[in-house]
Amino acid sequence: MVVKIEVFTSPTCPYCPMALEVVEEAKKEFGDAIEVEQIDVMVDSERAIEYGLMAVPAIAMNGVLKFIGAPSKEELIEAIKEELEESSF
Repeated sequence: MVVKIEVFTSPTCPYCPMALEVVEEAKKEFGDAIEVEQIDVMVDSERAIEYGLMAVPAIAMNGVLKFIGAPSKEELIEAIKEELEESSF
């Protein structure tokens, strides 16, 4: 099972690069176990509306909003591990 991570960003957001960096670090650790998609809310506002987002950065995993704001690497890795464990049942 692959964990699909959606990272919602905006070009004017000062915290979005940090969120993307943390996700990229997790990608190096988990490899093909995670799939990352960056969504620019200025371009694809419909997806942001679907999640009810009012702020970026935001991170969803497998269709569920997990973080608003940039998580620490440890928080993100823990959430990914939980998603992988849940999907193995």
